[in-house]
Amino acid sequence: MPASVITPPGLTLHDGVRESCDRIIQLLLLNLQKLVYNRGNPSLTDSPPRPVPFLDALKSHVRDLCVETLRLERKRFLWQHQLLSLLAVYSAPHCATDALFFLLTLARTQEELALATQLYAVLSSCLTDLLPATVKTCVSQIHAGRLPESQIIQLFRNLALVV
Repeated sequence: MPASVITPPGLTLHDGVRESCDRIIQLLLLNLQKLVYNRGNPSLTDSPPRPVPFLDALKSHVRDLCVETLRLERKRFLWQHQLLSLLAVYSAPHCATDALFFLLTLARTQEELALATQLYAVLSSCLTDLLPATVKTCVSQIHAGRLPESQIIQLFRNLALVV
């Protein structure tokens, strides 16, 4: 078992501790989900939706969150994927297209690529024109020269696999 931020190498956690931590994280994600989906679309007379500072702070870390999610570690990647989808909905459209771009660019296996298609399935149910916006983001990143050739090749391979 790999060491984590909670235990030093060689020590293991009691199953009850793991289950409790899992439950706490699930409750936190559920609360975050309520905050994201209950924001609604304000009209001109309404005040703007309440910010969620935790998600606001995560906006600049979309790539890091994608990288960590793609590591596919235990249950952690499930929580990270759910957090990524909540961040993408909260900070749409840019975080949504950026997250899909990073997953499509960095995925190396079918299992990793499945995370991109799963994220798209969740996001496309609540965001319009997600596919064209994601393609536009991919093209913009390529034209801006922000990707090394190996990542461009991987992006095209992954796009070919999902299309």
